[in-house]
Amino acid sequence: MRSEDDVSDASQEAAPEPGHRRGGGRGSTGRRRGSHSLEAVVHEAVALLDESGEPGLTFRALAARLGTGVGSIYWYVSSRDELLERAADSVLGGVLAQTAHLGAGDDPIAEMRELAIAFYEATVNRPWLGAYFLQDTGTQVNGLTFYDRMGRETMRLDLTPRQRFDAVSALMAYVVGVAADRGQDPPQEVRDGRVERDVFVTAFRDEIRSTNADDFPFLHHIADEFAAHDDAEQFRAGLDLLLAGLRLQAGSSTPPDGHLP
Repeated sequence: MRSEDDVSDASQEAAPEPGHRRGGGRGSTGRRRGSHSLEAVVHEAVALLDESGEPGLTFRALAARLGTGVGSIYWYVSSRDELLERAADSVLGGVLAQTAHLGAGDDPIAEMRELAIAFYEATVNRPWLGAYFLQDTGTQVNGLTFYDRMGRETMRLDLTPRQRFDAVSALMAYVVGVAADRGQDPPQEVRDGRVERDVFVTAFRDEIRSTNADDFPFLHHIADEFAAHDDAEQFRAGLDLLLAGLRLQAGSSTPPDGHLP
């Protein structure tokens, strides 16, 4: 078994050489990377991120999961940032597989809705993913493909290139932004089990009600909704507002079945 010094030395020896670029070794003078081994590294990185969050993803922790030395990971990724980029892209690969049936329906906006919901469901419990989505198109082919698939649906609508670009940008920003917000850790007292989530939410509602209604009329108006709402339903409601606007912009006020699904 290698000592800690050996692991450190291996990390230095296997670290990327000057001129190395992120994205699968483009421009690297090192050895070719085995794709099956790269897949294993990324798969375990995603699992570690899901279990411990971004702070828990260290090369040492990942090497322990893989049963290898820290230095060997540098044969497949040049840095922690590249590893996070590839982990994010791996998740998007799952979304692509889940939505492979889309693209042939009669209503492109309904299909955009399904794509957006699948993306949201894959990212809502992964707050780390939004920050690394499409950071490097060389390593993130799945992310680029997903973005293109969303855009292809807008090409079936009567829109200008700028309107299509704006539409896809708004939808992607909405999904990533809401998922990041929903994925935040709850307050410490909820995380450690001292307070049940429902109890915490009820207390927050009561705190709103304790404020002066003349100073905060809207907060008082929605206090009960805040305590009872479902995050996934609220996400879909906001998504439908965006898509309804897109439908109007495209000159069709109602989908084939008369309503958004």
